[in-house]
Amino acid sequence: MKKIFISSDHAGYKLKELIKDYFNKKKISYNDLGPENDKKVDYPDYAHKVAKRVKKNKNHVGILVCGSGTGMNMAANKHKNIRAAQCFNLKSTKLSRLHNNANIITLGSRLLSKNIALKCVSIFLSTEFEGGRHIKRIKKI
Repeated sequence: MKKIFISSDHAGYKLKELIKDYFNKKKISYNDLGPENDKKVDYPDYAHKVAKRVKKNKNHVGILVCGSGTGMNMAANKHKNIRAAQCFNLKSTKLSRLHNNANIITLGSRLLSKNIALKCVSIFLSTEFEGGRHIKRIKKI
């Protein structure tokens, strides 16, 4: 069963809430791991929460939002079997799934428009890993 885990830091909180609204409208189930407001927090704490949940099952995926997407990405990728992709546009998102089998997307709330961020989330969730020649590369990560 595929589960979606979502989290942010204070800078990404508003975009996280927009993504949750999108999920609610589409009737997509998700688990929000915090924070519950936009008060200052440390992004690694939330990146680690999502990464720990995603690595428990190969079908789980995560969405992490901070100001740039970079800090969340770096923290999540410290976990074995996590392939977090910092996505900037629709193409980078699609390729992260097709070629890299990314299981977490990280988004920068200060770098992406709300519309593009929501489209990236949609593409991330709907694109399947291509497999084939990419499998041997994934194994080398």
